[in-house]
Amino acid sequence: MAGKVMRAVQYSGYGGGVAALKQVEIPVPSPKKDEVLIKVEAAALNPIDWKIQNGVMRPFQPSKFPHIPVTDTSGEVLKVGSGVTKFKAGDKVVAMLDNFSGGLSEFAVAKEKLTVKRPEKISASEGAGIVAAGLAAHQALIAGGVNLDGTGKTKTVLVTAASGGVGHYAVQLAKLGGHHVTATCGARNVEFVKDLGADEVLDYKTPEGAALKSPSGKKYDVVVSCAEGISWSMFQRNLSKYGKVVNLPTSGSTMWTTFVKKVTFSKKKMVMVFLSPNGSTLERLVGLLGEGKLKTIVDSKFPLRKAEEAWAKCIESHATGKIIVEP
Repeated sequence: MAGKVMRAVQYSGYGGGVAALKQVEIPVPSPKKDEVLIKVEAAALNPIDWKIQNGVMRPFQPSKFPHIPVTDTSGEVLKVGSGVTKFKAGDKVVAMLDNFSGGLSEFAVAKEKLTVKRPEKISASEGAGIVAAGLAAHQALIAGGVNLDGTGKTKTVLVTAASGGVGHYAVQLAKLGGHHVTATCGARNVEFVKDLGADEVLDYKTPEGAALKSPSGKKYDVVVSCAEGISWSMFQRNLSKYGKVVNLPTSGSTMWTTFVKKVTFSKKKMVMVFLSPNGSTLERLVGLLGEGKLKTIVDSKFPLRKAEEAWAKCIESHATGKIIVEP
């Protein structure tokens, strides 16, 4: 691939939204030690991608400009760097790219330790979709003390924004672990979330949904909070004695509440989860996809030449499942 160019989408500074995205032609990257070069077949967008553009991780991310966004990819290995032993050219893989970058392109390099083989039954879109969202859902449930292997005490779990990227995996993983799941979503997605396995589904715009009240009167042992704007007081009144709220969105108010709940030794806790790349967990999640125990719901697909439309849809935050870009 040396000397060849590829199409990619990038931006050159903070802010600007869709208008700041530029379609460019740049050199194809080369894999370094312990890296593989992937021909991207699908890339999945996450809210963190446009939040990084807005400066939520400034000054740490992007690590440099211009920046090619998106971390979740799936495709075919074209070349391996020195030291790579798990993969060879022609392997179909799913990968989490470094530094939240590189996915909106025709080719990308990934670290071997964050790349896993993709089962034949799984499409590139399904594989790409589960990367960050699936890992976040898994890590949130584990942080809440929810066993996912079917052992231990059955817990009552609330998942907010359950029809979104992280939420739809959190519902499925909690049910695989044998737990009771209540979920919130918009009216148009109630049946969809029931089909994912949720025991109870609340329309968040109804009085009961806005109050997070379980139809069966249950108190929640764990809340996986994938929605912005819900107050601690609203969660607190619905928690069991030692209930935990595991919060994924990044905001100053959430971090302050988390701190207060720790320093005051409150029995009810709010826990922050920051996504941690983990190859072994990703391999397990992709394996569950291959076994048909998990499914990726694809909201919409866009070609790379229309990546700006995918970006705009992601910012709107109303997708059911995952938004996919295909080079």
